[in-house]
Amino acid sequence: MSVRLKLTLSYAGFLMLAGVVLLAVVWVFLLRYVPDGTIRSLGGFVPNRSDLQEAFAPRAAAVLAFLLLFGLVGGWLLAGRMLAPLSRITDATRRAASGSLSHRIQLPGRSDEFRELADAFDTMLARLDAQLAEQQRFAANASHELRTPLAITQSLLDVARNDPDRDEGLLIERLHAVNARAIHLTEALLLLSRTDQRSFTREPVDLSLIAEEASETLLPLAEKHGVTIETSGDVTPTVGSRALLLQLTTNLVHNAIVHNLPDQGTVQVNTAVRPEAVTLTVENTGDTLAPQLVATLTEPFQRGSERIRGDHAGLGLGLAIANSITRAHDGTLMIVPRPGGGIRVTATLPAGRPRIAVPGGVR
Repeated sequence: MSVRLKLTLSYAGFLMLAGVVLLAVVWVFLLRYVPDGTIRSLGGFVPNRSDLQEAFAPRAAAVLAFLLLFGLVGGWLLAGRMLAPLSRITDATRRAASGSLSHRIQLPGRSDEFRELADAFDTMLARLDAQLAEQQRFAANASHELRTPLAITQSLLDVARNDPDRDEGLLIERLHAVNARAIHLTEALLLLSRTDQRSFTREPVDLSLIAEEASETLLPLAEKHGVTIETSGDVTPTVGSRALLLQLTTNLVHNAIVHNLPDQGTVQVNTAVRPEAVTLTVENTGDTLAPQLVATLTEPFQRGSERIRGDHAGLGLGLAIANSITRAHDGTLMIVPRPGGGIRVTATLPAGRPRIAVPGGVR
C-alpha cells in the first residue's frame, strides 16, 4: 500500500474509534439513567430502556457508517495535501539522479519538517552543483597545464631529430627542466586530491614551530629575491597532519616570496591563539591587486600576477592546495588585499590542547 492509503486508513480508523467511544459513552449514560420495564405517567407510557435500544442501535450504525465514509474521503484528501511536498522532493531527486543539479525545490509555506527537508536538499544540490562545476573546471585546467610540458617536450624532440648537429647537452638540460616541472605538477595534483579525501592521521601540532621551519627552509629563496622574512608568534597548538600543515605553511610563504616586490620586499609570518581557534597569517608586500582577482586566487591554476617567471614561477596550485589543506582540517582560508599592495592570507584552524612538559618528555 502507498503511504497515502496507509494514512487514509489510519485517519478513518482513528475517527471510527473515536465515534465508537463516543457512542459507547452515550449508551452507558442511557443505561444508567433510563430504567427498564414499563413506565406509566400521567400522560401515558414513557419509553423505557428497551425502546431506547431499538431506536438507538440503527441510528448508531448509521452514524458509524457516515464516520467511516467521511474518514476515508477526508483522510484521502488530507493525506494528499500533507504528502504534496514529498512529490516535489521526489521529482527533484529524480532530476538529480539523471544528472540535472540545477533544479531546486524551493518549497513555499511555513517552516516545518518538510520545509526543513526541502531546504536541506536544496543546499545539498547547490553544493554538488558547485563541486561538479569546480571539478570540471579543474579537469580542464589540469589537462591544459599537463599538455604544455608534453607539447614542449615534443617540440624539443622534433627539433633534435631534424637537427642532428644540435647540442645534446643543452637538449637534455631543457628536457630535464620540462620533465621536472611536469613531475612537480603531477605531485601537486595528487596532493590536492588526497587532501580533499581527508585521508590522513591527526596528531597534536605546534603551528608556530611549523611556521619557523617553513621560513628557514625558504630563506635562501627569499634572499635570492631580496625579500626579508619576519616570523613571530607564541605556542600555537592545533590538531592535524604535521606534513600537510607544513605544506600549507610552505605554500603560503613561497607564494608570498615569489609574488613580492622586485627588491626590498617583506614577508610577515605570524601565529596566534584565539579562544577556540588558532590562526596562521602570512602577509607580503607586492603589487596592488583588485578584490575581484583576490577572490579567485584559491581556485586551481589561478595566478595573481603574470610577471613571475623562472624556476619558481609556480603552477597556480599553491593557494589552491593551501585552501584544500585548511578545509580538510575543518578550517577556513581568507585572503584580503593589503592597502599598500600585496595580500594577507589567514588560515584559521581549530585549537588543540597545548603540550605540557613533564619529566621524560611531553604530553
